[in-house]
Amino acid sequence: MHEITAYWEGDMQFTSTNPSGNSFFIDTTPENGGENNGMHPKALMLSALAGCTGLDVLALLKKKQIELDNFTLDVKGKLTKNHPRTYEEVTVSYFFEGADLDVEQITHVVSLSVEKYCGVIAMFRQFATVNIKLFFNSEEHPYNAQ
Repeated sequence: MHEITAYWEGDMQFTSTNPSGNSFFIDTTPENGGENNGMHPKALMLSALAGCTGLDVLALLKKKQIELDNFTLDVKGKLTKNHPRTYEEVTVSYFFEGADLDVEQITHVVSLSVEKYCGVIAMFRQFATVNIKLFFNSEEHPYNAQ
């Protein structure tokens, strides 16, 4: 079981802990009464998705002894127009950089995360379409679950 605690800091700000004991700020935009001094709740969901699949991918690449020069994730979420505004579509883009990248092996690793291991992607699929894009040294490659 995971448990967090969110402490109200005044105005529209909270400090949130997580099971490891680390903390971060949650806030909202000025038009919603906040000061933009922290993470926005819905954006945190996208960060959780990126972190979940990113950690999976790194662990699997390390296990396969595949080295990268750089790895970046970009997650975009499209919200519904009506309240409660939820994500209806999410696109996860994986950017891999390095010399002699093994596209097939890296694609397989991403597939393992997306289709089997990443619980956050599985949760998102309960309410949103999840699209996957792969880029190797800035060149887009098709993603086909393996």
